[in-house]
Amino acid sequence: MQTSPRPSRENDRPPFEGLSAVAQPLTVAEDRQWATLAHFGGVAGFLPSLLIHRAFRGRGRFTEQESLEAMNFTLLPSLVVVAGALLAPVPFVGWLFALAAAAAWLLLAIGSLAGGIQVNRGEPYVYRYNTRLYDRLAARLAERSRERAARR
Repeated sequence: MQTSPRPSRENDRPPFEGLSAVAQPLTVAEDRQWATLAHFGGVAGFLPSLLIHRAFRGRGRFTEQESLEAMNFTLLPSLVVVAGALLAPVPFVGWLFALAAAAAWLLLAIGSLAGGIQVNRGEPYVYRYNTRLYDRLAARLAERSRERAARR
């Protein structure tokens, strides 16, 4: 005895079309949006610009450029804020560390907001007092990895 195949709902659906494994380039509006968020995120420290730079690197030139600029600016003040907050409970001199942390955060917040406003207009922003610490650290790490590869 033969049975006919049961009609199923699966056969009625169109075939699944997946997304490309390669990330698509950002549109101009998205590029400007993420670049602006990289600068505004500086109020919270260097982590937002680092994450945006890593996530959108190679997908939008403006975002890549501006998130790197924001990360370079926010890295050192973020470290000062964290160190000041950790050392604030020290007796007698803790208030100096707390004051330094507050001043560093104020510099960070004002600079990040100024950068975000200009980038939101579509104009690149260069921080006046940028130490380029991330660039120097990345170059040093790349040099060390080349030396290790040459020794092998």
